[in-house]
Amino acid sequence: MSDQVCLIQGCTARVYAPAGTGALCKEHFLNFVTWRRRKGPGMFHKYGAMTMEERDAIAAEWSQTVKLAD
Repeated sequence: MSDQVCLIQGCTARVYAPAGTGALCKEHFLNFVTWRRRKGPGMFHKYGAMTMEERDAIAAEWSQTVKLAD
């Protein structure tokens, strides 16, 4: 994972955890988990059983909601 960068364009933080087939920094990963929990308990548990393509779609949906701090 060392050669990967955060899925959020413009983020230069070190990669922390996977999100679909990509990876996120720690701050964005925690934000992603929080966003999934807010979608409801069903979504949070369902994510673990999803294929990578389905997870990529969820991560892409979430990434549209992220605003980079200046």
